Amino acid sequence: MGDTPGPHDAETLVRTLYAEHGRSLLAYAVRLTGDRAAAEDVVQETLLRAWKHAADLSSGTGSIRGWLLTVARNIVTDRARARASRPAEVADVADKPPVAGDHSESVVNTMVVMEALDKLSPEHREVLVELYYRGRTVVEAAKELGVPPGTVKSRSYYALRALRAVMAEEEAEVSR
Repeated sequence: MGDTPGPHDAETLVRTLYAEHGRSLLAYAVRLTGDRAAAEDVVQETLLRAWKHAADLSSGTGSIRGWLLTVARNIVTDRARARASRPAEVADVADKPPVAGDHSESVVNTMVVMEALDKLSPEHREVLVELYYRGRTVVEAAKELGVPPGTVKSRSYYALRALRAVMAEEEAEVSR
């Protein structure tokens, strides 16, 4: 092993560096970037570089805090230069509509729910359709179905329980 620190020693060094200098390093990076998330990335990259250079830092020459702050500043500078060298992004063309997202999962979910609704009793299915599909209130659904509002409430409670049971049963069949 000799004088070169092993992986365990390097890890211990990084943990110690973070414990001793982490807060001030983060504060410095936040001042440089103006963004906490970006500053946390800078601190992480700085500590990664400290881990890679553990042998140099363990030698005891020079200021470790100065080294960390210099590395953090260099990382921020490198990132700013990289952003500046990229070509500017072009705005969307107005005459071309945006690409529509994939809605297949929504279609499949609708099909699964419709299939499960078909397995419920007609009274339960009617209540759920009125309340959830048509978006009616309990009073409106009661008027539409010709039953008291209390009946709509109790039917919807038991209908949802039955729907959950049917869907759980179908999920168990699929996983077999």
